[in-house]
Amino acid sequence: MNTEKDFSPLTPNIVRALNDKLYEKRKVAALEIEKLVREFVAQNNSTQIRHVIQILASEFALSQHPHSRKGGLIGLAACSIALGKDSGLYLKELIEPVLTCFNDSDSRLRYYACEALYNIVKVARGAVLPHFNVLFDGLSKLAADPDPNVKSGSELLDRLLKDIVTESNKFDLVAFVPLLRERIYSNNQYARQFIISWILVLESVPDINLLDYLPEILDGLFQILGDSSKEIRRTCEVVLGEFLKEIKKTPSSVKFAEMANILVIHCQVSDESKLTNDLIQLTAMTWMREFIQLAGRVVLPYSSGILTAVLPCLSYDDRKKSTKEAASACNHSLMKLVTPEDDEEEEGQTSETPTREASPPKTQDELDNSLNASQDSVGFSNISFFTPTSADRAHVTLDLDGIVQVLDRHLHDSSTGMMTRIAVLKWLYHLYIKTPRKMFRHTDSLFPMLLKTLSDESDEVILKDLEVLAEIASSPAGQTDAMGSCDNTDSKSELRVPASEQLAVGSKAADSSPSTPSMNSYFYKFMINLLKRFSVERKLLEMRGAFIIRQLCLLLHAENIFHSMADILLKEEDLKFASTMVQTLNTILLTSAELFQLRNQLKDLRTQESCALFCCLYRSWCHNPVATVSLCFLTQNYRHAYDLIQKFGDLEVTVDFLMEVDKLVQLIESPIFTYLRLQLLDVENNPYLIKALYGLLMLLPQSQAFQLLSHRLRCVPNPELMRTLPDSKPSDSRRATPAHVDYRELLQHFDRVQSKHLEVRHQRAGRAEHPDRKLVL
Repeated sequence: MNTEKDFSPLTPNIVRALNDKLYEKRKVAALEIEKLVREFVAQNNSTQIRHVIQILASEFALSQHPHSRKGGLIGLAACSIALGKDSGLYLKELIEPVLTCFNDSDSRLRYYACEALYNIVKVARGAVLPHFNVLFDGLSKLAADPDPNVKSGSELLDRLLKDIVTESNKFDLVAFVPLLRERIYSNNQYARQFIISWILVLESVPDINLLDYLPEILDGLFQILGDSSKEIRRTCEVVLGEFLKEIKKTPSSVKFAEMANILVIHCQVSDESKLTNDLIQLTAMTWMREFIQLAGRVVLPYSSGILTAVLPCLSYDDRKKSTKEAASACNHSLMKLVTPEDDEEEEGQTSETPTREASPPKTQDELDNSLNASQDSVGFSNISFFTPTSADRAHVTLDLDGIVQVLDRHLHDSSTGMMTRIAVLKWLYHLYIKTPRKMFRHTDSLFPMLLKTLSDESDEVILKDLEVLAEIASSPAGQTDAMGSCDNTDSKSELRVPASEQLAVGSKAADSSPSTPSMNSYFYKFMINLLKRFSVERKLLEMRGAFIIRQLCLLLHAENIFHSMADILLKEEDLKFASTMVQTLNTILLTSAELFQLRNQLKDLRTQESCALFCCLYRSWCHNPVATVSLCFLTQNYRHAYDLIQKFGDLEVTVDFLMEVDKLVQLIESPIFTYLRLQLLDVENNPYLIKALYGLLMLLPQSQAFQLLSHRLRCVPNPELMRTLPDSKPSDSRRATPAHVDYRELLQHFDRVQSKHLEVRHQRAGRAEHPDRKLVL
């Protein structure tokens, strides 16, 4: 340094000592500077004070010589001590050169800079708050300093600054938040520790409302929550916990929508093996749960984003049980927010949707019981996010289109977990119950996937799927003119229904009984496409067909199911499938507990409705001769059963045919046909029953079934022994031929159907014998 330069009012001795390499000599110079500045303060000579500070800053603290920089730092600290409470007037000039030295390559010099700033701040106290941002910026850099002495010095300064902020009520939070938002994304552990400690301090100050600015730092906090340091994670958890407590106390002032995007993102993790990611997801899900419960219907416009985050978590295993439970609570709470008011039409539209008569509205308890949320971690590339809005909270709109899109995407994704699929179907069912009119706008797009879901490997998923389909098929809101197929599968396999049949759907004419609930236009679509799936997927029919049909009988009334399927099968061109389907339906009709009422209705053909149902079933049952006979046994049409069996001699008796007769014999011995066996006691009034059974006996080879039926017929009593009143009238007047049934026409129909089956079998046999020959049908 040029010693000849004029450093007035600093004396040559002070200048020389400030440049000395020994700390003690620099300290002596600092004491001299302090004495000199005190004199200027006493004289109120601010010009000289600024001149001294300017010389110490430019000529020493910012010098190229390291010892001069050290002297300048201690000199500036001395000035601050001398100024005392007046140091606030010169803080900018005092602080800036010191902060510049924070970036020095010499660790000792960085330490002295930290020491000098400590003394400046200690004297100025609250006066440094207007310069807080530059102090914080400098401190955040020293917090990650590799030198332990510098780090230790910065910690002392940090504690002092925190005390000042805590004591003051003049902290400028608005100016500080942008810097905090920038620094919070640091990846350095020490910098993160520094940031999180400051947030914790600011949150604890009553006069500082950091909650208003939480949306700007929440994402950064979740980033810090994933730090590898256990201590940092714990501190961050404490900070987030404090914020959540405050949110619960003052929910009306919380900016839920602006933070929801952040929660949606952090509720989804890309690497499930990391413990830190699990912690982030659990914390975010916990926050989401509280948001839904606190904000209520305010979150409805953002439901699709919430579901995107929540639904995959519902399929987690016990390793992530807490996250799964939090997600389940979110899902359940969000579902309860959807009410019938969300189905209101937009202004200018009117609704004349009929009210459900046969099906009483479900109570809230029943709905809640059906909403037990379930759970799987599935990632999607098309994530639905929230769009912050400033709309009036009193007016909320359900994001139904977005919700349906999310639900449909989960159904289509093959990796979706079982519990998530169940939750998706519960959502769809709930939406059809609460918002039927708006939901039916999406039915055509949802219908194919709902039908495909019937092939799911889980029985519980199929049950929920059937509930949704049943609601679609029976809801009054589904009355439309669109009667086409809802599926885009090969038209060759489509089961076609005549226009005359279609026109009856949804009208009173389509109901076979006054007790039958009215079905809408989607009911026939459902039946057509269900049979189509059975036709295309024979394994589905074999493995789950009976299960699906029995559940539908409970949900949509058995008479509706059997009547509609019989109508459709009557026009089925694939005769082999028709025969198999009839056999399946017949077995269900005769054996399932769910069909008890329908069996009782068919036992006595007293009413026009029951006769019409019998004739409808009969015409389709003709695809399977043995099933037709069993239907006659069920309806106590024993003479007609005998007439049919007489025709069996003209049919092609195959092993499959004999096996069906064998099964029928087994059924006759079951509880279902108890009344039939008891009627064998009345030999005189049931001669055709006995003849029909003997006819079956003659068809059977001498197998176990033959022995069983033969033994039963040997138990038939002698009519002479059973006659008690010789002149009594026939007791079977109730079994008189119903006037509504033309049995001659039914027999002719049976012959026509069997002729078609015989023709098809001959054609198949011809193709098998001459595989190269093309048949023209």
